[in-house]
Amino acid sequence: MEHPAGAPQRPEASKNEALPRQFGKYTLLRRLASGGMAEIFLALQRSVAGFEKLVVIKRILPSMNDNKAFIDMLLHEARIAATLSHPNIVQTFDVGQTEGTYFIAMEHIHGEDLQGIVKAMRKRSLAEFPLEHTLGIVLGMCAGLAYAHEKRDLEGKPLGIVHRDISPRNIVVSFTGEVKIVDFGVAKSGLEPGEETGAGQLKGKAPYMSPEQASGHEIDARSDVFAAGVMLFELTTGKRLFKGSSEFETLKLIVDKEYPRPSDVRPGYPPGLERIVMRALEKDRERRYQSAREMQAELEAFAREERVPVSTVSLIKWMELLFEDKLAQQKEALSDVKQLADVIAAQYTPPPPSQPPGPLYEGSTSTGAGPTNAATALPSIPPPKRSNAAPIAAVVFALILVGGGVLWVRHEDERRAAMEAEAEAKAQAAGSAAQASPPATKRGTLDLTSKPDGCAIWIDGDLRPETTPAHIDKLPLGKPIQLKLTKEGFEAYRTDVTIAENEPTKTLAVEMKSGSVTVLLKIEPPPTIWLDGKPWKGDREKIDGLSAGEEHKIVASASGYQPKTYTINAQQGETKTIADLLVKEGGGAAPAAVPAGPPGKVRVGAKGGFCNVTVNGTSYGPTPVEAQVPSGNVRVSCKPANGPAQQQSVNVGPGETARVSFKVD
Repeated sequence: MEHPAGAPQRPEASKNEALPRQFGKYTLLRRLASGGMAEIFLALQRSVAGFEKLVVIKRILPSMNDNKAFIDMLLHEARIAATLSHPNIVQTFDVGQTEGTYFIAMEHIHGEDLQGIVKAMRKRSLAEFPLEHTLGIVLGMCAGLAYAHEKRDLEGKPLGIVHRDISPRNIVVSFTGEVKIVDFGVAKSGLEPGEETGAGQLKGKAPYMSPEQASGHEIDARSDVFAAGVMLFELTTGKRLFKGSSEFETLKLIVDKEYPRPSDVRPGYPPGLERIVMRALEKDRERRYQSAREMQAELEAFAREERVPVSTVSLIKWMELLFEDKLAQQKEALSDVKQLADVIAAQYTPPPPSQPPGPLYEGSTSTGAGPTNAATALPSIPPPKRSNAAPIAAVVFALILVGGGVLWVRHEDERRAAMEAEAEAKAQAAGSAAQASPPATKRGTLDLTSKPDGCAIWIDGDLRPETTPAHIDKLPLGKPIQLKLTKEGFEAYRTDVTIAENEPTKTLAVEMKSGSVTVLLKIEPPPTIWLDGKPWKGDREKIDGLSAGEEHKIVASASGYQPKTYTINAQQGETKTIADLLVKEGGGAAPAAVPAGPPGKVRVGAKGGFCNVTVNGTSYGPTPVEAQVPSGNVRVSCKPANGPAQQQSVNVGPGETARVSFKVD
C-alpha cells in the first residue's frame, strides 16, 4: 500500500493494538468502536499547567488513508461540525493528521443514547417513556437542529446544513441532563458544491427518513423535522412508526402508505400533542413545519398550556435511576483515572515541537500534528521503571468500567511526585488487605470457556475486554445477565445467565457452531473487501462462514472508485448475492462485466400462498414483485412464512421482462 510522503508504514488496525499509547498530543486509552472505515477511541488530551480532559478520537483505518474521496468526506464532516457551537450539539475540537493517519477529536459525553435508554427501561420493566422527559429531549433536539439549520458563514451566507441521520442512536442524554445531537458524518451543507446524494445512494437510517429522502430527491432542513416527528411519535406511543420486513418495505411504508395517528395506537393521547406530531409528519413538506424552530415553539406552548413539568433536574434523577448500577461502578473507578493519567505522563517524552506537518490533500487543512518518520515515530509506552504493575492493572480495569464521560483533572506540578508516591503506597496497602479479608460488596464470578477459544464476550450488550477462556468477576448476583459470544466464522451464541447468591461462582462451557451464511460478491471492478471492520483475506467473490441472525457490514473499495457499504442479515444456511458496479470518484460507473444494453425486469409470483422475494441479494418484500435488474443472469430467492427458501436463476435480456413462479405449500 502506498502512503503519503513522509508517513511511516503502519500496521493494519487491530483490536490487539497495545493501549494506552501516545498519538500525537493525545493518549489513546481504549477503543470504543470499530467500523469499516474508521475507529473510535477514548483519549486523554494534556495541556499546560497540568490541564487534562477526556476526548473521543475518530481515526480512519489505514486502508482508507489513501482514498481521496473518503478523506474529503472526513474533512467535510469536520468542517461542518467545527462551525457548530451549541449546547445541544456535540463539539469538534480538532482535525488533522498524525503518524500519517487522519483523525477528528470530539467532545466525549457522559451519558446514553436514546436506544440505550429504552433498553435500560426494558430491563426495569418500564414500558412508558415519561412525557416530561420526552418533551425535554425533543425540545433540546429541535433547538440543536434549528441552530445548525440557521448557521451562516462570516459573510452572512446560509451554510445549508442538514443532518440527514436524526435517529435514536444519534441523540444522547448526559447524566447532567443535557441533550446532544451527535454524528454529522452524513450531513450535507453548502460548503461542498456537488455533494448531493447520487442516484441510488441513501444516507441515513431508513425508519427515520422523510418521504423525499426515501425517494432519493433533494432534501432540506424540513427532512430533519420529519425525523424529529417520527421520534416524537415513537417516544410518546412506545411503538415503531415505520417497520417493514426489509429496508425496501420500510421505505415503501414511508412513501406510499397512510400514517397512523398517535391516538390510534394509544387511546387518550393528548389532542394538542397529536396535532404537533401529525404536522411534523406531513408527507408534503410545504405543509410540514418549515423549521425546527417552529416545531420547538409549538412544543414549548403545549408544555405550558398542559402544565407538563419539563425539568432538567427531574431528567437527571431519572437517568440516575435507570443507570444507577453503571454510575456506581464509574464512581468507584474515577479516582484511579487520575492515577493512570499521571503514570502515562511520567513515561512519555513529547516529540520536538519543530516536527513538520504531513501533506494533506489539496484544499484541506490540519490543526493536528503531522506524520512522523522512522527517527521521530512515537513509541508505545514502555514498562514503568518501578514496580507499578498492580496499580496500572487496577486502573486499566477501572477505565473499562467507565462507560463514558468528560472528566476534567487539574494537577499542580509541585504536588505530582507526592501524589504518585501516595498512590503507590495505597495500592500496596490494598493488596495486603485483599489477602486478609473478602471484599465488602459481594459479587459474582463467571468462569467461561468455549470451543474454539478466542471468542469475544458481550455482557448486557457491552463488549468486554477479555476473550474466552475468561474469569469475569464483579458481576451482579441473583439477576439475569445477557451473555453473547461471537467469533468470526461461527454463529453467535446467546443465553441468559443468573449467578445465585449461595453459589457466587458459575462455570459455563460453550461449543460454538460454524457460521452458515454465504455472500456471493459480483462487484466490478474487483474490490478490496472489509468485513465488520476487518480486512477480508479470502476469496474476493465469496464470503462464507458468516453468523446467521447478525448484522454484518461489508465495505467494498477500489482505487479511483467511491467505497460502498452493504448490510447483510441472513438466516441459517442462506446465501445472499451482492451484484453492483462501483462508482468512479468523478461520478461514472465502473466498466460493466454484463452484456451492454438497457436493464430488464423480472416478475416474481407464487402459487398456493405468498413468499418474501430477494433478487440478486436485495429484498423486495412479499409476492407479487416486479424488479428492475441489469441484463444477464439474475438470481431469485423466495422465502415462505414456513419452510425453507427456494431459489431460481433466470436470464434477463436487455429491455426484456422475465417471469419466475414459485410453488408455496
